[in-house]
Amino acid sequence: MSKRGDRMSKTASEYLQEANQIVPRVSSDEAIGYFDDPGTVFIDVRDSGDVAKTGSIKGATNINRGFIEFAADATTKFHNPVLEKSKRICVICAAGGQAALAGKTLKDMGYTTVINIGGFNDWKAAGGETE
Repeated sequence: MSKRGDRMSKTASEYLQEANQIVPRVSSDEAIGYFDDPGTVFIDVRDSGDVAKTGSIKGATNINRGFIEFAADATTKFHNPVLEKSKRICVICAAGGQAALAGKTLKDMGYTTVINIGGFNDWKAAGGETE
């Protein structure tokens, strides 16, 4: 932890390191193996503008990283019913960092099986279905 003034604070790198320790990252090839599993949900946490430019995983739900807490909380009016604690949640972004951080948030909120599947370009390069 970095010391700033009289208080301890975390750097972005420290947040990311912590998230990577908590949320396992799998290869795109492994993640493609989950694609047809009805117990798996794919969440793209990139900004909707980025998704519009590049596309996403076929059938993935786009939930911006900045909104994930509201979408994941069944007690809010913003809850996204796609997010079920009994399912495997595969999180993707552009390179894997935002997916790790969003995945950690989901784990903190009681989602037990959360996986970082890295970046969308890796998914495409591995032959994953897109739209």
